[in-house]
Amino acid sequence: MASRHWVVSLPVENSASSLWNRLQEQISKHSFDTPLYRFNTPNLRVGTLDSLLALSDDLVKSNNFIEGVSHKIRRQIEEFERVSGVESNALTVDGVPVDSYLTRFVWDEAKYPTMSPLKEIVDSIHSQVAKIEDDLKVRVAEYNNVRSQLNANNRKQSGSLAVRDLSDLVKAEDIIISEHLITLLAIVPKYSQNDWLANYETLTNYVVPRSSKKLHEDNEYALYKVTLFKRVADNFRTNAREKGFQIREFEYSPEAQENRKQELERLAQDQESLRSSLLQWCYTSYGENFSEEERKEVVEEEEEEEETRKNKRA
Repeated sequence: MASRHWVVSLPVENSASSLWNRLQEQISKHSFDTPLYRFNTPNLRVGTLDSLLALSDDLVKSNNFIEGVSHKIRRQIEEFERVSGVESNALTVDGVPVDSYLTRFVWDEAKYPTMSPLKEIVDSIHSQVAKIEDDLKVRVAEYNNVRSQLNANNRKQSGSLAVRDLSDLVKAEDIIISEHLITLLAIVPKYSQNDWLANYETLTNYVVPRSSKKLHEDNEYALYKVTLFKRVADNFRTNAREKGFQIREFEYSPEAQENRKQELERLAQDQESLRSSLLQWCYTSYGENFSEEERKEVVEEEEEEEETRKNKRA
């Protein structure tokens, strides 16, 4: 369970140290087990009252924006961890747990010089988070594109016989293709199988007797083959459709079947690679205080992985 913190700002009358001591003393009287942490902030360039009032409005918008981006990244992490069935990792900022980062906060003078105007610091933080959001959109879109392709291919392999790919259900010996003969594949509703067997030979002339054979069956349909003369194939298709039988277009090709298998494996590998890369990026970007060098390392690792995927496709 996440800890809950109250951030309290108090006016300094004499000195910040004396105020801190009085606060500790008063809190300990009423709640001795409540830990207190001093949130150390440097002396910033305040500017004029008008500039502070204008900045106050900007801070509300920036705060909502940055909080929204943080939630997006956190939800993406939670989704990946849930789908993968992995134990949830504690999110960190600058490599330490969020609670520790908050209670031991230290201003990054190198990244946000205190001599810079407040508005400039706020704009800098806002622009950095905006870049993170843009990166997140691109990465999620790339991952979702590969996942959609993989899901579409899986549906072709696992849908009903009326729509699924038939290449893994039909063997070379099931198909007869010659100068005059052709083998067609019929999708027959399960409750109409007796009707098919009784009538397929009479749907048109020149159907090879007793050539129909059941190749596969699912919960809704049965897959039958039938051999006939090529010149009556169109007529057979029309008459079969009128009887409620679907003739699937199919061309047996071991090469195409192998290509589809390799494509499925490639998409599965790409999805896992992109998922792993995006998850690692989300872990890092959730606490966006990492340096530009660390960002470059993440990008370089992803470029190497992309190059590896391209080589595999080639």
